[in-house]
Amino acid sequence: MNFLITGGAGFIGSAVVRHLLSYTGHSVVNLDKLTYAGNLDSIPDHLKSDRYSFEQVDICDSAELDRVFATHQPDVVMHLAAESHVDRSIDGPGDFIQTNIVGTYILLEAARKYWVTLESEKKSVFRFHHISTDEVYGDLPHPDEVYGDLPLFTETTSYAPSSPYSASKASSDHLVRAWLRTYGFPTVVTNCSNNYGPYHFPEKLIPHMILNALAGKSLPVYGDGSQIRDWLYVEDHARALVKVATEGKVGETYNIGGHNEKRNIDVVKTLCGLLEEFVPNKPEGVELYADLITYVIDRPGHDVRYAIDSTKIADELGWTPEETFESGMRKTVQWYLENEVWWERVVSGSYKREL
Repeated sequence: MNFLITGGAGFIGSAVVRHLLSYTGHSVVNLDKLTYAGNLDSIPDHLKSDRYSFEQVDICDSAELDRVFATHQPDVVMHLAAESHVDRSIDGPGDFIQTNIVGTYILLEAARKYWVTLESEKKSVFRFHHISTDEVYGDLPHPDEVYGDLPLFTETTSYAPSSPYSASKASSDHLVRAWLRTYGFPTVVTNCSNNYGPYHFPEKLIPHMILNALAGKSLPVYGDGSQIRDWLYVEDHARALVKVATEGKVGETYNIGGHNEKRNIDVVKTLCGLLEEFVPNKPEGVELYADLITYVIDRPGHDVRYAIDSTKIADELGWTPEETFESGMRKTVQWYLENEVWWERVVSGSYKREL
């Protein structure tokens, strides 16, 4: 099969591209605008065979999308292109509205226009897989606030987004489902918990803390750090996404989580403990990495807890995460320590080379 991956130079998108090229015989068209977080260095050169091609295209450019569909004739679209940083969405929501809502609409129309031209056999196997977030559901009660069993997000949880980012993703989810119901366009949706792992852009919590600690800089934690997230190793997520794209039922939604609820402060302390083990020679003036933790004013509208119920994808498609929080975090820290060239190029901006 031929996969068109939008946002394939991003964090999750590049993991999907690497998975498809490493473990399957499928072909991949990587479509990415290459904004600040898009990095082609996240696709190692040894994977770039004749099964791989790259298109630098904005999903808001309908003419270019038409050309890509006509040229590459994909069997599956996996839509990951999005603006995804909550803080950036608070400071400048316009880009999130344009890319995540308008861009998804333009992509849906380009894909539908292509789909209606297909012969019956190819038309019947075509899928449009929209990748979204658990943040569309809002937040859940914190353990400090309730007693007994804690609720989880399921595929039928009502939407209640809290930030411009999550609101834009909720809007795109609704568009995708509307294209299925109105036009019969074959879509499937997934909503995932917080991803972490190799090739993560340094503005995100885990790589930000690792690189700050290595430099002897402060480790800023919002509020008291009690916010809870369900952590999903990105390579586990990539496996799940490919399984949904190839085996998922049209019209269905699948929640994908790591089964690892952790407080933000405990995530940071875990990172500090791993760095004590791996890098005992600390920057000058630092006695313990944990001494670098500082508490800063909380983010506006900060959700207190996310937690995913992944029962449906486990029961229907046989997917479960392979990495525990402990094993995934260990692999992540080791990767950043062993791939300084990659993140140094990101931090310096030198990865933004001309194509």
